[in-house]
Amino acid sequence: MNKAIEIVKPGTLFREFGNVIEKYATSQGCSVIKTYCGHGINTNFHPPPNIPHYAKNKQVGACKEGICFTIEPMIALGTHRDKTWPDDWTSVTADGKRTAQFGEWQLSYARCNFC
Repeated sequence: MNKAIEIVKPGTLFREFGNVIEKYATSQGCSVIKTYCGHGINTNFHPPPNIPHYAKNKQVGACKEGICFTIEPMIALGTHRDKTWPDDWTSVTADGKRTAQFGEWQLSYARCNFC
C-alpha cells in the first residue's frame, strides 16, 4: 500500500498502482487478491474509479486534481484465488492461508500536497 501511495500524483495511471503493489507483494513471497479493488469516494457507495491492486490490469484513467479514491490491497500468504462462503459476504482464499487487507486510505488531491 505504501509503495502505491508514493506514486500518487496527477497523471499517474490508475493501473500503475497494481503494478507497484504486486511487485512488492511477490518479492515478499505473497500474492494479491484480484477480486477486490480500491474505489472512488463520493456520496455513492464504492463509486468509480476502480483501483485494481494487481499487475497488468487494464484499468483506464489517470489521477487528476480533485479525484478521491482508496488504495486498500488484500495480500495473501498463499494463492490469490478466493472463494465466497454461502453467506455471500465472507471471503477466504482457496487454499485457506492467511490474508490481510491494508488500508482504507482515502487519498484526496483536494486535501493533500500533490498539486
